[in-house]
Formats: sequence, structure tokens, C-alpha cells
Amino acid sequence: MTNTEIKQTIKPFLLENFLFTKDSSALADGASLIGGGIVDSTGILELIEFIEQSYGLHIAAEEMVPANFDSLDAISVFVRGKLLQ
Repeated sequence: MTNTEIKQTIKPFLLENFLFTKDSSALADGASLIGGGIVDSTGILELIEFIEQSYGLHIAAEEMVPANFDSLDAISVFVRGKLLQ
């Protein structure tokens, strides 16, 4: 699975659940989700649950760091890495 395919799954979730839109131009792949106020700590947990359910992954507590979830780019790299393990 490519980073692009991962983004195509996760971006609609972010748009609909946190930005309340379906307009993909509302969220750039490199935009900071945390710094931009798009998600907070509860939102990160919701995102992690979505990723775990969508990809059959387990995300360990030590992996729940902002660097892995701060942008769509970062999320796709993290998820792809987990899938390749």
C-alpha cells in the first residue's frame, strides 16, 4: 500500500470528522493538524482508533507522539511503516 492510498483513506475521515466538510482542498497534506487546531488530544485518540480499525493495526502508547500524527503526510508515513513491519 502506498502513502497516497493511505492518504485517500484517512483524509476523508479527517475532513468529515474534524473540518466538517468533504472539500479535499480544505486540508493540505502537510498542514499541521495539532498546530492548526484541527485536532486536539481527544481527536488524536479518535484518529488512532480509526487507523487501527481501518488497517488492523495496534498502535502502542510509545508510538502515540505528535510527530506521527501531526499531518496527513506524517500519518501516511507512519501507517505505511507499520504495515511493512
